[in-house]
Amino acid sequence: MNQTISYCQHGLKGVVTIPADKSISHRAVMFASLIKGTTLIKGFSKAQDPLSTVEVCKNLGVEIEHVNENDITVTSSGNLRQHSNYLNCGNSGTTMRLMSGILASQNFNSRLIGDESLSGRPMKRIIEPLTKMGAVIYSTENYPPLYIYGRDLCGINYHSSLASAQVKSCILLAGLNAEGKTTFTEPALSRNHTELLLSYLNADIKIDGLSVTVRPSKMESKTIEIPGDISSAAFFIAAALIVPHSDVTIKNVGLNPTRTGILEIIKRMGGVVEILDKRLVCGEPVGDLRVKYCELKGTVIEGDMIPKLIDEIPIIAVMATQAEGTTIVRNAQDLRYKESDRISAITSILKKLGADIEETSDGFIVNGKTKLTGGVEIDSLEDHRLAMSAYIAGYLCQNSILVRDFDCVDISFPEFEQYVNYLHM
Repeated sequence: MNQTISYCQHGLKGVVTIPADKSISHRAVMFASLIKGTTLIKGFSKAQDPLSTVEVCKNLGVEIEHVNENDITVTSSGNLRQHSNYLNCGNSGTTMRLMSGILASQNFNSRLIGDESLSGRPMKRIIEPLTKMGAVIYSTENYPPLYIYGRDLCGINYHSSLASAQVKSCILLAGLNAEGKTTFTEPALSRNHTELLLSYLNADIKIDGLSVTVRPSKMESKTIEIPGDISSAAFFIAAALIVPHSDVTIKNVGLNPTRTGILEIIKRMGGVVEILDKRLVCGEPVGDLRVKYCELKGTVIEGDMIPKLIDEIPIIAVMATQAEGTTIVRNAQDLRYKESDRISAITSILKKLGADIEETSDGFIVNGKTKLTGGVEIDSLEDHRLAMSAYIAGYLCQNSILVRDFDCVDISFPEFEQYVNYLHM
């Protein structure tokens, strides 16, 4: 499906409640699948990626049912069972990497596959530490599909050169069913939803700065309530800041400090995001955000800040085109291994729209403020975050743009167009 976007003359206005966080949705259904009994998950994401996790868990013998439009129950014996065919992770790297940690210690073998995009994403980062724990995993040059031969695992003390929540979560999940203790240390703090949820479910886990240690343990069944996804909220936050006359309130947004890098950058750029009704839900900080149009200035984004906003960098690039001065993004080379090479792609898209942006080896440089001309067709590369970033940029273009294969947004945010249309009325 192609989508046409035109200049937004009167701004975005209104109140929306953002859909459930995908990262926590993945973890909630995986963890509940390892718990004996029935777990209620409130506010589960409808995006394709978490639904891929649901299908994988169902194929492993777990019963998952919808209670209503937003809530599900997960019923498990506490033990997974072998599936006779492959386990399809779709487009979801989170599904493949985290499930690999779970499956590596089972008493059966598994085969994980993905779509064309996922099949081109590197898995060495999880294969290497899992192998050190005694796992047996075969692949073609460390790319999917993954053939996992279940074995008894031993805990390790692993120092990662990469701050990656997926790698960390994979190893911690393997450690829950490994002999002895497993410690994972990272160079900077990546998103910590796994640690918070394991603690909430009473797993044997200890957090010490940048190190996390788990021991073999069983989790307790508790109701899990999932807040809204700040990575989805980011598109509305950015739009409200850069589309003149906008005033948007976004309710129930997860405000985990490992995910709020975009809010820190916005503050540095001179933007104002008001946080209302801040509260704690299942160990996760949550609040409502009110955002209005304002003038922004350029900044430098690098180092330890990158893991806190890695998914938001494409929409930050759009914001940067409307900021006075220069914005530089460095140390974001991991973006080249997402659903697309997002560094190259967002640079190409914005340049085509009329922005002054140059690609670098590990990021890009944007000189603003520039008027976007539009009047072109944009290839989404079937990357959901590129498609949504291009859509928001289209609101600023003097001439309408067309985004090809826009339906890829269903991977993470199937409600996106419904929400922006509501705010644009």
